[in-house]
Amino acid sequence: MAIYFIGLGLYDEKDITLKGLEIARKCDLVFAEFYTSLLAGTTIEKIQEQLGKPITLLNREDVELNFERIVLKEAKDKDVAFLTAGDPMVATTHSDLRIRAKQMGIESYIIHAPSIYSAIAVTGLHIYKFGKSATVAYPEKNWFPTSHYDVIRENKEHNLHTLLFLDIKADQGRYMTANEAMEILLQVEEMKKQNVFTQDTLVVVLARAGSLSPTLKAGYVKDMIKEDFGKQPHIMIVPGKLHIVEAEYLVEFADAPKEILDEV
Repeated sequence: MAIYFIGLGLYDEKDITLKGLEIARKCDLVFAEFYTSLLAGTTIEKIQEQLGKPITLLNREDVELNFERIVLKEAKDKDVAFLTAGDPMVATTHSDLRIRAKQMGIESYIIHAPSIYSAIAVTGLHIYKFGKSATVAYPEKNWFPTSHYDVIRENKEHNLHTLLFLDIKADQGRYMTANEAMEILLQVEEMKKQNVFTQDTLVVVLARAGSLSPTLKAGYVKDMIKEDFGKQPHIMIVPGKLHIVEAEYLVEFADAPKEILDEV
């Protein structure tokens, strides 16, 4: 008996691999979580219909605090599927879950699926030029995280691109937009004044990656902050130094201002 960590891909129920679909259908129980990412093009009802069996939806507390009691105890004598948006091992939380399974003597298997880390290639930015990623989190009453700003600065110092994940509060139905992320980063710039993220910073926004018609836009913050990128999920990239092919791609496919060609 075992637990299978199965990726659902990026956008809708059709993004799961044939291997993942076949294994999920054979499992005795199916669990899923959507608080680490969002599948914008489908619903849990559609996924259940595709699998032909019910799915138990887990929230953050279920996964992070009660995974052994809810899921792993079942995997001791049943085959259990654990479905996640994207690739199952991109979220660091899921690495911890696999460790817990091994410590309980439970076999685990990974069935990969499309991930944002591969999908960002649609931006035309070279994958090998990305540095450390970061998450832009919603500020709370007594907490205003700024580590994402520092990551952008460090990557820029090495001419690397920064992939920014945008906060998800699934239990509240809040999914950060790229516009909100820009506003937050401008606030941090006001606090730190290191000229890392200003109105003249070039940004790339990718919305609904994995769909047949994702939104891809590039431009300066002063213009992009007013754009409508459509339905979430959004991700944002702050490019480092651009290669000429990257710049040309952004102009052709992301409506970037042609003046960026003069900067490479």
